[in-house]
Amino acid sequence: MQKIIILPARGECAGDRRMSMIKIQKLIHDYIKRDDEGNAAGTVRAIDGVDLEVKPGQFIAVLGHNGSGKSTLAKHLNALLFPTEGTVWVDGMDTKDGANLWEIRREAGMVFQNPDNQIIAQVVEEDVGFGPENIGVPTEEIWKRVEESLKAVGMLEHRKKSPNRLSGGQKQRVSIAGVIAMEPKCIILDEPTAMLDPNGRKEVIKAAMKLNREKGITVILITHYMEEAIDADLIFVMDKGEIAMQGTPREIFSQVKRMKELQLDVPQVTLLAYELRKAGLHLPASILTKEELVDALLGSKTEEGKEAEEGKEPKSAGTAGPDKETVKETDKEEEEAGNGDQG
Repeated sequence: MQKIIILPARGECAGDRRMSMIKIQKLIHDYIKRDDEGNAAGTVRAIDGVDLEVKPGQFIAVLGHNGSGKSTLAKHLNALLFPTEGTVWVDGMDTKDGANLWEIRREAGMVFQNPDNQIIAQVVEEDVGFGPENIGVPTEEIWKRVEESLKAVGMLEHRKKSPNRLSGGQKQRVSIAGVIAMEPKCIILDEPTAMLDPNGRKEVIKAAMKLNREKGITVILITHYMEEAIDADLIFVMDKGEIAMQGTPREIFSQVKRMKELQLDVPQVTLLAYELRKAGLHLPASILTKEELVDALLGSKTEEGKEAEEGKEPKSAGTAGPDKETVKETDKEEEEAGNGDQG
């Protein structure tokens, strides 16, 4: 009997797909432009040749300015959109295969910007149990999932309340609990804190981080708040539908000038450290938190004190201003930035 071997498509390995939670190859997405009468009038390219891989259990942040393509990318990750060209695999399943559609959406849950668009029930616990009920989960199992999901996001004490009585951050956590109740392997958060105040943002990010660290759920966070990406395992920065940068938070945020070129900020403490370095202080380029900055400043003062005791001239002049070499470097940086702006 002849043995038939089915080979994976050229350029990818079936084993690699199974080892990845998300794998994207040469993804292109074009939106159709329409005129006032609804007729097709050309296309707009939102995603242009993106390659990306996410391993199980990772916390990934996707950054980008408005119109960079990050939200379009997010909608491909649970088959709300389909590729114009290229391929997206979710846990080894091709999103273009209609037979995989519902399994993909169960394994990769989505949380949107506005929680009011995702909450449908009049009682918190009923809203969380809505998804499992729809896929035929037994009643006893539904209530078990509801309790575990609400506990995971710190909302168990509000289970009997109306969602209308909750704050924005609490509503978003209920939305996340509704996704968790479906027992996904991956959660995609598409700018979930965009409509929240600072306290609400902290609540949501803390809940997402807890799910990732304690339950091993893969989290993909789409955001334009840089501080939310500090604890990610990897960051992908998008610009004009392409991946412009990728790396760890320290690798990405240490490139302040490059981030500015991409119309993006860096965490405030990172920017402060950058400006202090330009002013002559010898600080690391990879500072991400206030604690790290304080430690670096104290370390810098200790080093200067030792040099003073040894009769050496301190490397940084403190209140006397920066040294000549630092001034030259700063002037050169500003000149280059100015030339870039003119271009």
